[in-house]
Amino acid sequence: MKILQTLSRLYVNDLNSALEFYEELLGSSVALRFKIPQIGLELAQIENILVIAGSDEALKLFRSTQATFLVDSLDEFKAYLEEKGAEILRGPNKVPTGKNMTVKHPDGSIIEYVEHSNPA
Repeated sequence: MKILQTLSRLYVNDLNSALEFYEELLGSSVALRFKIPQIGLELAQIENILVIAGSDEALKLFRSTQATFLVDSLDEFKAYLEEKGAEILRGPNKVPTGKNMTVKHPDGSIIEYVEHSNPA
C-alpha cells in the first residue's frame, strides 16, 4: 500500500487557456487529458498539478477536495482508511483512468484517491 504521487488541484472554467498558461509556466507538456461528460468536467495533468475544468455548477461538488493521491491499491487504502475512522464520501467508482474514491479524513480534509488501471 503506497501513495505514488500527490497532485495539487486547480479548478478552472476554461481548460485550454489554463493549460496554455501552466505548460509555459512549468516548462512541461500535458501528461494526461480526458473528459468526464456525464458530470461536465475535463481534466488534465501537468507535472504534479491536476487541472479540473467545468462550469461553476459542475465544479461545485468537487471544490472541497483538497488534493489527489495516486495510489497502488485503492482497495487496500479503502480498508485502511475506514479502519482509521475516515468516511468514504464517493466511490469507489470507475473513471477514465481506472478507479477513484473521495474520502473525508478524520481531521476533516477531503482527498481523492485514484488507482490508475495502466500506470504511466
